[in-house]
Amino acid sequence: MEILRPSLINISGRVYRRNTIKEDQYEEGEEDDSYMGPPASEPFDEDEEFCDSHSIEQTDKGFSCAIDVPSVLYKYIIGRKGETRRRLEADTKTDINIPKQGVEGQIVITGSQKAAVSSAVTRVELLVQSFRKKQPFTHFLSFALNHPQVQDGFLRFKEEVLEQCSLDHGVDGSIFQNPAKLHLTVGTLALLNDLEVTQACKQLQHCQDFIKTITEGKPLPLEVTGIEYMNDDPAMVDVLYAKVQVKDGSDKLQAIVERLVDHFVSSGLMVREWDRVKLHGTVMNTLFRKAASERWTLSQTHWTRSQSA
Repeated sequence: MEILRPSLINISGRVYRRNTIKEDQYEEGEEDDSYMGPPASEPFDEDEEFCDSHSIEQTDKGFSCAIDVPSVLYKYIIGRKGETRRRLEADTKTDINIPKQGVEGQIVITGSQKAAVSSAVTRVELLVQSFRKKQPFTHFLSFALNHPQVQDGFLRFKEEVLEQCSLDHGVDGSIFQNPAKLHLTVGTLALLNDLEVTQACKQLQHCQDFIKTITEGKPLPLEVTGIEYMNDDPAMVDVLYAKVQVKDGSDKLQAIVERLVDHFVSSGLMVREWDRVKLHGTVMNTLFRKAASERWTLSQTHWTRSQSA
């Protein structure tokens, strides 16, 4: 970790430094309870202020807080042979009750002091945020490019490519996108249970107001024209993208996607990958290849010339 520019995590508007975690302690082939958390941190300070993003209730025996955590992340809170949970409980003087692996439910943290419970909640959230980033994405946020004119242009592009470049290494019909699935990717999400899927749908509904403000309540005509790739070497291309722009030349589309990503990142459902969203619509991808054991790259330079979709 760079001392002057440490990795930061934003949880409910509060920023925390992310300590380095030893990667060799997290092997996916191990049993669910065989995980260790990050090195032990300093004991909590009773006078320290903690994040109040969760409701901490007073009980007959002290205080309690229930937090929603997807079951796939339980193992990171439990740790190897329960070591991470025991350390958290010892450091914060709390009890952490975790549902059985595979059972969706709430993690309940109890303690005699409210500050102790709040500290434990924060540390559990930090673990969850750290390991959520390691989960493969399950959904993506996108705009459909399903207008008939766009689909027709794509099919013409496919036909011309196969006609002119079918003998080139790695080029065949199976690596083209399905025209019915053409889309403009905004960002990817790892939604780990049904609750998070529901939350994502609600968050998307909340975006309507700022989208209407940016577009002034009017349709935003787009055009799909030209192709591009994102790596440095045109001889080693795995994915080819269609370029999309607003017909009037404005930056309204970029403004919308930036606000969308900001909103979903703030909600904790998306991890920011780039400082600026790179709008792209996949038209060819070697991962689509059928009946092949290797991911051959598109090694020819035919792709450097602009094609209209």
